[in-house]
Amino acid sequence: MLIFGTRKISAFKYQEIAFLALAPLLFSAAFSFSLIASAQTGDTPPASVTVQSGDALSAPPSIGAQLSAQNAPVEKSSKASELFTPVTKANTPKNFVKSAPSGPVEMDLRQLWNELKLNNPQLASLRESYLSAKATVPQIAAPANPQVGLVWSGMPVNSPFALGGANAPTPQNPQGISSNNSISVAQPFQFPGKKSLAADIADTNAESLLAQSESTYLQLGAQLSTLYYNTLATQKQLQVLKESVVRLEMIKNVAKARYANNAAAYVEYLNAQVAQSAAEADQFNLERQLEVGIKNINTLIGRHSREKLILKGDGRRALAPVPTLLELEDYAESSHPSLKSSALQLDAARKGVTLAKKAYLPDFQVIGSSYTPRGPFSANNGALFYQFELDLIIPLYFFTKEKYGVEQAMRNQASAEASEISNRQQVVLAVNSAYAAYQQAKTATTFLKDRQVPQADAAYKVGLIQYSNNGQGFNDLLTAQTQLRNLEVQLALAEANLLQAQAALMVTAGKEPF
Repeated sequence: MLIFGTRKISAFKYQEIAFLALAPLLFSAAFSFSLIASAQTGDTPPASVTVQSGDALSAPPSIGAQLSAQNAPVEKSSKASELFTPVTKANTPKNFVKSAPSGPVEMDLRQLWNELKLNNPQLASLRESYLSAKATVPQIAAPANPQVGLVWSGMPVNSPFALGGANAPTPQNPQGISSNNSISVAQPFQFPGKKSLAADIADTNAESLLAQSESTYLQLGAQLSTLYYNTLATQKQLQVLKESVVRLEMIKNVAKARYANNAAAYVEYLNAQVAQSAAEADQFNLERQLEVGIKNINTLIGRHSREKLILKGDGRRALAPVPTLLELEDYAESSHPSLKSSALQLDAARKGVTLAKKAYLPDFQVIGSSYTPRGPFSANNGALFYQFELDLIIPLYFFTKEKYGVEQAMRNQASAEASEISNRQQVVLAVNSAYAAYQQAKTATTFLKDRQVPQADAAYKVGLIQYSNNGQGFNDLLTAQTQLRNLEVQLALAEANLLQAQAALMVTAGKEPF
């Protein structure tokens, strides 16, 4: 008698498998090929979107460019007007103020980068630091605060505040020696050009912070791209394992049919069942990895880790063309945010030397005073008179502070120049390394996709046909199926590595990977 399995099979039509189990041992080659063809129709692959790509390099990502768009009309889906608003209770990132929603959200890589730019707490902190630095510029450029003074010298005769008889009338001073009151206003001024240059240096340093925030945005985006493609690779591995379970179900049913007709040993059926159980067990680990990957992505883009997220992707991007190495190097040297930041720091250091040299120039102070001989307890006995005073604040003590201030500024300039050269070398070297890694990943993916996987698939089909037609190659069939599964998993990982290498290459050059 025949033994029937009761396992549900998602990717095959159950009627075909049942018929295979009840059919005679001698299957025709045409029926075997038709059954294998039906086995290739697995679960419907997840939805994909086509991400725009091309050889031309667009402008580098600029967070500061959206400052001018605050008052301009924007789409409802864009939060550009909120990028540079101060953090308050109302606009605190939602992973701190709301729980996970019930409905899933479907995003591709471009949408994930947009969420990263808007909601990542680290980027929000950098934006606030930039706005804080920009707020210091008007403070430095503003004039110094004036000083207002009041002198009350009309003390009563012989009062304690008059120091005994200090204010007593004498033949020489019938009204006393200290009977005048005065009001003075003092306004300090720096030498022309000092304040404007200091404000310019502060503004340059603030723009350097903005460039650093854009560089950090690219680094976090590279991390996000890695998580994204790893998670997609995990989804692909799950799909491969499901297809492997279906293939092993077919092998198991063939082994049952042959055992029922005394054409095969029962151990072959047991071995097929063990292999199927092992494939199902591997799915549990991948499902756990998939859950962890989704949580990491949610956290990185500023969402609650428990929010449901569906990733969209397009595998055709794995073989999309990229610009040449020379184009990427030129783009990196002209547009990379890290190099922009170092160039701005160098500019600020050079201006700092000029400002330090201006310390040798004197500053000024203007004082205007108003005097009256009226005492606090006496009638007005004289007319008002005024006084104007101009003070010079001269750098003394042999210019010690100024000399070492200039030396400090020149050392800072030399350090900034060396740092700028080092950053440029590191960026170019990183582009070369990323390009080599991309070429290697592309070669490995192409070899797996065009040669190894088709060969393993053909070996599995041949082994299944021979075993179904009363052949004796059960171990060869299991080996071929295992080899096919391993190569399909390797292909999924290789495609993910290629996409990661492509994204890392674009980010290393200072560009978003789409």
